[in-house]
Amino acid sequence: MSDTFSLSLWYPQMQMAALDEKLGAVLRLFAAHGGERGVFSATVWPMNWREALVYQQVYGLGEHACQIDIALEEAFEFVHADYAWEFQIGWTLWEPELVPGRPTEWERKNRLVRVLGYGPEFDEGAWAQEGHIRVDFGTDDAFLQEDLALDDRGLKCIEENVRQLIGLADALEKETGASGRLLWSELGETLADRLLARLNRVQ
Repeated sequence: MSDTFSLSLWYPQMQMAALDEKLGAVLRLFAAHGGERGVFSATVWPMNWREALVYQQVYGLGEHACQIDIALEEAFEFVHADYAWEFQIGWTLWEPELVPGRPTEWERKNRLVRVLGYGPEFDEGAWAQEGHIRVDFGTDDAFLQEDLALDDRGLKCIEENVRQLIGLADALEKETGASGRLLWSELGETLADRLLARLNRVQ
């Protein structure tokens, strides 16, 4: 069963005025670790995830993506302590191309990743548990492929995906000055544990 997973980042003495700067630093690091240089969309949420949006702009992928600084400037025209800001950005990983009767082909494919920044009062202080900034990577299929018989090529592609994830997570912590990070999943089992179990089954 696939799971969704996220990376939470906390910053020492984080001030509301610095949130857009930290979000910009996080978004820019994607370009160096398999991601796009611009954002796909920007959304501003008031109070909690159940409320109507304050703002949303969808730009697109590739040449249609918006420059990070511009997207941040537009979204942060709406500032309040109980707001949250969401930016989606393209991130490329190896994915299998399955065609019946043919060997599995592997291609680099774009997925959308959500980068969230929390105001201190959003959703009753959700930042304390989920981080000042949270990166939602989506499903862990690209790192496990549990329903696929893996050959050497498949194992190499998954290994590259894992290295890319680790490189990004390390850079996000060190280069943005985070004081803490946590890679966690919705089901509670860590990606590292699931990956180890998967590799043991392959071997």
